Amino acid sequence: MAVKLTKNEQKKQKDALKQFNRYLPTLQLKKQQLQICIRQIEADCERLKEEQRRLVDSLEPWIAVYGEDPLLKDGGLLSLVKIDHIEKGRGNIAGVEIPVFKDLSFKELDYDLRDYPLWVDRGIEALKESARYDAMVKTLTEQVELLGKELRTTSQRVNLFEKVKIPEAKENIRKIAIYLGDQDTSAVVRGKIAKKKLVKEVAS
Repeated sequence: MAVKLTKNEQKKQKDALKQFNRYLPTLQLKKQQLQICIRQIEADCERLKEEQRRLVDSLEPWIAVYGEDPLLKDGGLLSLVKIDHIEKGRGNIAGVEIPVFKDLSFKELDYDLRDYPLWVDRGIEALKESARYDAMVKTLTEQVELLGKELRTTSQRVNLFEKVKIPEAKENIRKIAIYLGDQDTSAVVRGKIAKKKLVKEVAS
């Protein structure tokens, strides 16, 4: 888009450049903060997954026993654990609203202890603990998705300012300065020529 070669436009471009230069560090800081937070959340997510894997590994002896009991085959044990409600709060990182895991509640299911081996309670507690890990990991994944979206938008704005808006404003200011300088030079030259003509006319 062609820029007007006027003093008013020159001032407008200079004001815009100041605004861009003032706003850019804030965007860069936000981008950096988002990147750090995303890395931290991803690390927390991996830690929780590893804890969940260790929990499952510790249950292998029990799983072998569960598998031998016909009452617990085909998801029998799973049928004794039903999620009732996932409680989440709201948090804010770099201006982005994110979900925060608070608690996980389960439905109270009655079952006849006479129909199950004594260790069924341990299995149920382990499944509930594993479900909590799933809920926490899912919440952290949602956080990463929301922050990632904001990071992409912020990165686009940083690039826009760094690679387009600021260079464009500087170039427009340069063009206007050259044009106005040429105009001033032309005015001086015209003034000198007019003065010479006037002196010549007076002399004659």
